[in-house]
Amino acid sequence: MNIKLTDKLYYSIGEVAKAFNVNPSLLRYWEQEFPVIKPKKNKKGNRYFTSEDIKNLKIIYHLVKEKGYTLDGARITLATNTKISETISMIDRLEFVKSELLKLKESLNVEI
Repeated sequence: MNIKLTDKLYYSIGEVAKAFNVNPSLLRYWEQEFPVIKPKKNKKGNRYFTSEDIKNLKIIYHLVKEKGYTLDGARITLATNTKISETISMIDRLEFVKSELLKLKESLNVEI
């Protein structure tokens, strides 16, 4: 999961949807299904996600899209597994290391 967002206080639903490569409607649905996602809303009703929301969305995305959990299973895992955010963080770091190693391999033009 390679989520690239610039450092800002708030992200629009379009920015977040583009970063996760999903439709904004899916984010709105997850907002209803998972109480940990609480984007701020302005007077017009536009949603603005904080970095904490993004962190929670990464966890939900990993569980539902990558691991194949049902929404109920993901909700239970979020409630019971306190180390899930550490696991996601570790996966992100390992993916970064993998991408750096692949870049190094490509620059050396060596086939493994």
